[in-house]
Amino acid sequence: MMYEYGSIVTRQRKWMLYLLAILVLGAAFTPYSRIFQGLLLGSIVSFYNLWLLQHKTKALGEAVAESRSVRGGLGTFSRLAAVALTVLIALRFEENFHFIAVVIGIVSSYIIMGLDILFRMVTGRNNRSGN
Repeated sequence: MMYEYGSIVTRQRKWMLYLLAILVLGAAFTPYSRIFQGLLLGSIVSFYNLWLLQHKTKALGEAVAESRSVRGGLGTFSRLAAVALTVLIALRFEENFHFIAVVIGIVSSYIIMGLDILFRMVTGRNNRSGN
């Protein structure tokens, strides 16, 4: 089960890094740099939130498996604080960051997770069935 979780984590991080690379290229080489910079800012925070959520989830799973008490939660406050800080940066420097693009970037990790689940369902690559 932990191997399956590890492969899911690795795959989602890989897709987030691909997305970040595309956004960097878009910000550097297109005339829509403000939009791409907003997407990039939001996606960087989204990647941090994804990493934090995955790290905390793994720690929680290990604690439950070892029957020990869990200290702290899933980092909800930290993730919300990162989003709030990102929104403040976007509002303060709105000449550099398109606000709606920042918001879309913030949810990009959830889009990646949803697409990953959808892809696994459509292709039938479900490890629980023994494949």
